[in-house]
Amino acid sequence: MQQTTHLASTPATGSERQWAALAHIAALVLALCTSWIAGVAGILGAGAVYLFKRGDSSFVANHAREALNFNLSMFIYACIAFAIGVVLIGATVLTLGIGIILTAPAGLALMVAIAAIALMWLVCSIIAAVKAWNGESYRYPLTMRLF
Repeated sequence: MQQTTHLASTPATGSERQWAALAHIAALVLALCTSWIAGVAGILGAGAVYLFKRGDSSFVANHAREALNFNLSMFIYACIAFAIGVVLIGATVLTLGIGIILTAPAGLALMVAIAAIALMWLVCSIIAAVKAWNGESYRYPLTMRLF
């Protein structure tokens, strides 16, 4: 295997652009097929591209790592939202329904936040795939850089 490194002035080859776009598309398609809340599939899609191509091209590795971190971040955010939802339901049940006065607005706000995160995930994944296809770099917003 020949290792390719990209400097700022070195354009990505067609194959590298395809693999980089595939990292974002694989994460998107696998996550959509399993539901975005179960984002483990999205992590696996981007992670597979990262593991297979990281030694071949820094361009592909950077895009795959970015997709991996973004999908992992979205999964963590979904787990946090789920935990908050459980707490809100628990508070309503523990107060024999009287707590709904406080938990209903919080639950609606949580639903709006989840919808916004899902929409952001979808739009940013598509933008990242297009940027990769065009040979440009892309940094996802609200991403924890864990890898």
